Amino acid sequence: MDKAAVLTHILRSKVRSTCLGGDSPVSVISSKKYIPALTAEAQDHESMSSVDHAIRGALSDGTRLVVLVGPEGSGKTTALQKLLVDWAKGEHLHNFSFVFHFQFKEMDSLEGQLSLETLIQYSRHQVHSVLRVVERPDDALFVFDGLDEYSHSLDPAGRALCSDASQAASAPLLLVSLLHGSLLKGAAFLVATRPTGNLKFLSGARVEALGFLKPQREAFFNSFFADSSVASRALLHMERTLGFYDFCTSPRFCWTVCFVYRSLIDSNAKLPETLSQLFVEILSHLIQSTSLTQDWNRKLVLALGRMASYCFLDKHSRCTKEQINSFGFQQFLTAFAPFLRVEAELETVSFRSQLMQEFVLALAFFLDGSEYEDVEKVLDKHKGAAKFLDLFLSGLSEPEQHRPLETLVGELDPDQMKGFRSWLKSGSEETLKGYDKNKHYRCFRLLHQVQNASLVKEIVPPLAHACIYHRNPGLQDCVALSYVIVCLGERDRLSVSGATVIKEMMEVLAPALSLSHVVELSDNSFQTEAVPRLASAVSSGVTRELNLTRSHLGDEKLKRLCAGLKDSKLHRLNLGSCRLTAACCDDLLSLLTSEISQLQALEITFNQIGDRGFKKLCKAMHSPLCRLQELQMQTCDLTAASMEDFAAALCSGHSQLRKINLTHNTVGDSGVKALCNALKHPFCKLQSLTLYDCGLTGACCSHLKEALMSEHFSLLELDLSLNDLGQEGALMLCQGLSRPGCPIRSLSLTRCELTQTVFKELGSLLRSGSCQMMFLLVGLNKVGDEGVRPLWDAVSHPSCSLEELNLKYNDFSEDVFEMLEECDNIRY
Repeated sequence: MDKAAVLTHILRSKVRSTCLGGDSPVSVISSKKYIPALTAEAQDHESMSSVDHAIRGALSDGTRLVVLVGPEGSGKTTALQKLLVDWAKGEHLHNFSFVFHFQFKEMDSLEGQLSLETLIQYSRHQVHSVLRVVERPDDALFVFDGLDEYSHSLDPAGRALCSDASQAASAPLLLVSLLHGSLLKGAAFLVATRPTGNLKFLSGARVEALGFLKPQREAFFNSFFADSSVASRALLHMERTLGFYDFCTSPRFCWTVCFVYRSLIDSNAKLPETLSQLFVEILSHLIQSTSLTQDWNRKLVLALGRMASYCFLDKHSRCTKEQINSFGFQQFLTAFAPFLRVEAELETVSFRSQLMQEFVLALAFFLDGSEYEDVEKVLDKHKGAAKFLDLFLSGLSEPEQHRPLETLVGELDPDQMKGFRSWLKSGSEETLKGYDKNKHYRCFRLLHQVQNASLVKEIVPPLAHACIYHRNPGLQDCVALSYVIVCLGERDRLSVSGATVIKEMMEVLAPALSLSHVVELSDNSFQTEAVPRLASAVSSGVTRELNLTRSHLGDEKLKRLCAGLKDSKLHRLNLGSCRLTAACCDDLLSLLTSEISQLQALEITFNQIGDRGFKKLCKAMHSPLCRLQELQMQTCDLTAASMEDFAAALCSGHSQLRKINLTHNTVGDSGVKALCNALKHPFCKLQSLTLYDCGLTGACCSHLKEALMSEHFSLLELDLSLNDLGQEGALMLCQGLSRPGCPIRSLSLTRCELTQTVFKELGSLLRSGSCQMMFLLVGLNKVGDEGVRPLWDAVSHPSCSLEELNLKYNDFSEDVFEMLEECDNIRY
């Protein structure tokens, strides 16, 4: 086909824009509103690669077969026609002198023996071009659209393929011969299709069509609405209520949404909040366009429902005239045109939209119970084919939502409504008793479509209110989850993990976060833009505890978080394993000393804070604004070098710190010396000190003894486990513990190289009457029976206040083992 013929063929097309069919390709191209659809790669990469660019690149590189694959309405046909128009105008694909354009659905109806020349002529191409292309196949491009509508196989196996252009053969054989390079070897082919089984027989370059992401949708809405403020309002509403569905990348769906929104905005009506509400508006518009009576409208919807079910069950995308007559369409003539695509030449019809196909099936279910089994059987029967049927049924089951349709098609069957609501309630209650997160997600999506807060409270049991846990939710799941939580109201805990948290996800979760006293967001990956929204949600509600363990925030994202949390009411913040360094401590210092900050507990374990970072945190404790009472700093690369600063902070008179955990830091004996000087100071309020595995020896015990003997010593809990204190060091500890009035209630000396002598001294201490110790952990010291017995004797002594004694793995005999079994407060 020459270039002038291509322009005439495409730009004079009679295809018109429709509500469900979208803007016609010719309208898009002629009005210069074409927005290139993106490839699937754009969703995972920063590159915004367009379908057009990918196709042109592949064909320019000499690729002989390019397959464009994408879902319904992703812009494939428009992209092909734009490509043809650009070639005809001399703008692209200069390496091709001939371009031939075919529709697979037209090829499907060809019968008898045809030559290649006849095949091309049948498709309205010029014959003289055919003769020239046989001589110069490298200059030819064949464009085929709609492979998914082709009923024949493209499998070349077992066929005698054609190689002679003048040879007569069946149309299916000619197509296979062309696409597999036997006929017109050297020619290039471009095939567009939805996912279909025939793809496995095509081995060329694959281009995955995605459609529109948010920037393209923004451009589309701005081109659709004359008023930019209206365009912005419409886009924001769509992104909030529908943007989480995969089909929102479809240019055709964007057209439908804009079409409906424009009508509602012009009439000052409320925009739909759910997918079901949107399709109520769409169907109402389509039914009104038929100008039928209510009775005929009802019959039309029932006929559409029969066809929808048939197409899903028999996996037919098109129906013949005889088939549609059997569904009851013969009495409507052309009234079904707004719903169905009519192929006059092929005498077939098909649904313009699979979503509408599912929606009319859901409505038909509620119109006539005599035609349909109970909801469970209907869903099982259509499982796999109809993905949104249960959502649409849920939305239509709510009177407030289906009322606009009742004015057009009459009252819905009350028995069907009652049966569905019973199924929804019993099924949801059973689902929420289990632990299948996918079923929980689906349950919440159904409730979201219903839009009935009272029903949510009735279905979701009180025991599920306190903690709703979700792992790896998608954006659609978060929308439904947030809706359910808002319906239920203020709660103790919300936990979401295993997700890549983007800005949009945090925006939809924000109302739920604000209602939760404890927010658990561990094991997530946060995009930078999501962090300020998280901080805002936490600061605006009742949240008192935020857990971001293993969220890999890094210093830069933490800076944004701290900036947003300065006005929050948080009492506890967990930043364990967040890939933080000393650089983040300036931001933490600023947060801790904010005039409004109520932060009392900070956990930054397993981060490379180091001495430099810890010294910055110690500055916060000098401030009268700092309310920090608990600090967890396990494995933070600390050494003795920062302990002097910490000790100074404890003695500053402003520090409110009561508890610190320095596990797995190289504090050393000199570090303990500095801490002990603080423990003797009257301003020090520390009550719990954990020095588990801190590189200590018996040499530090003399300093600990001095601190224990001080009247200002305030520690209630001391953990020195996994340090080589030895007998001499431990005995010095015992001397300090023996001071009357010593406040220690819990002492941990697990695996500290203790001896029988030390155990004997501990037993004596416990029996003395002056010791107030209630918990003693001395496992993994291998003292045998002789070491254990003094403690056993002490436990039974009336002066001993011990409530729990841990003697695990101390190498005692079976006899002692049986003896210990008789005592409830001994762990062995």
